[in-house]
Amino acid sequence: MHLPVAVLLIALTVQAASAANFEKAGGYRGIWYFNQPTNDEYVYKYSGGLGTYCANHIPMAVYAPEANKTFFVYGGTTPANDTLLEMVSYYDHATGKVPRPTILMDKKTTDAHDNPVIALDDAGHVWVFASSHGTSRPSYIFKSKKPYDIDDFDMVFKSNFSYPQPWYIPGRGFLFMHTRYQPGRACYWMTSPDGITWSEGHCLAYIAEGHYQNTWPFGDRVGSTFNYHPEKLGLNYRTNLYYVQTDDLGATWKNVAGQTIRTPLKDIKNPALVRDYEAEGLKVYINDLNYDKDGNPIIFYVTSKGWNPGPDNGPREWRVAHWTGAAWQFNKVTDCDNNYDVGSIYIEPDGIWRVIGPAIPGPQPWNPGGEIGVWISNDEGKTWEMTKQLTHGSEFNHTYVRRPLNANPGFYAYWADGHGRKPSPSRLYFADKDGNVNRLPYTMPEDFANPEPVP
Repeated sequence: MHLPVAVLLIALTVQAASAANFEKAGGYRGIWYFNQPTNDEYVYKYSGGLGTYCANHIPMAVYAPEANKTFFVYGGTTPANDTLLEMVSYYDHATGKVPRPTILMDKKTTDAHDNPVIALDDAGHVWVFASSHGTSRPSYIFKSKKPYDIDDFDMVFKSNFSYPQPWYIPGRGFLFMHTRYQPGRACYWMTSPDGITWSEGHCLAYIAEGHYQNTWPFGDRVGSTFNYHPEKLGLNYRTNLYYVQTDDLGATWKNVAGQTIRTPLKDIKNPALVRDYEAEGLKVYINDLNYDKDGNPIIFYVTSKGWNPGPDNGPREWRVAHWTGAAWQFNKVTDCDNNYDVGSIYIEPDGIWRVIGPAIPGPQPWNPGGEIGVWISNDEGKTWEMTKQLTHGSEFNHTYVRRPLNANPGFYAYWADGHGRKPSPSRLYFADKDGNVNRLPYTMPEDFANPEPVP
């Protein structure tokens, strides 16, 4: 099923291709997007304000202590919601303000799968990876001309990749995890010492019709967790849970027990398998990957009985899988009402595990998102308690709560809202570690503005 690398990735390195002074938007407007009509009361398989979509676009925000700013990206749009704009901005922790966001490009689509992700290098340059959904459109990499600056960029790489997950390993360069359609969805990686010159692509996993993967670093190590799509059934029947990791930018991959893995993985049953959910008749939707204080992986995900929205495929459960050093332990966090109720898991230095996400039913129940809550575990994920509800009485569902890399307590969780069943405006939000919520300004008559506190 594999095609030659030259066919899969025709890359063009572009030197200094940008014009100076990128246009600024007049406020923070997220894209509204839908996928797959269902012809029932829920209208779509998933839909809503998806500016911080999807769970496999990682990271969408990163804190830079040298600048005391959290830089973030999102899928923006015009007031008419008629195209996807690749957006980048920052929150200044010293002033408490945000600038008008920068429009990197008009992607000429309304598909939120083309949303960007972000990275920072050793020198503080801001990197934005603009994705594509499949092979019909190009993908791009942008680099800021100045460190910690969003006013001017070079477009340095044009290619094709989906579900981008770039990790800059200090002193070593980029490990770029991503997906390629060939057909199906194969997990790939590339490396680069400088973000300009890239290695050929290497296939990590291509089982049956492919995967959705989530990755995250721990020091120099990067882990990858993924599900798989069964042959002749496809992505709506995603199941199983796998995990692998590398500490040498992909030169070698190992399972969680340290056994070297031969790539690409092609067999359903293999040494990376965490749990055979296919045998249990359950679907798997991965939200996040993190690590305990000892570097043991923690996978946060949803299980359900089917892809269709609505109560028939319940119960839907937020779950965690934790490697203890000797075995995987599995525990339930709480129930949710949609497969795409995406939240994030935080592992605090004091040992507290924290989940922030939209598992509370919202104004459009059984559609993606809802009201945002906080769940806490003091026993490494064995038991959980909801300790705070962050949003109340909302007009729209809140969706896709994202965890910044190196999250600062002042900008701890980041998401969007939007109507779950029909086109609507979409606003962007962030919360601090104490649960105080701020809405980014939808319109900005001035160059800088304070986010609006949300009671």
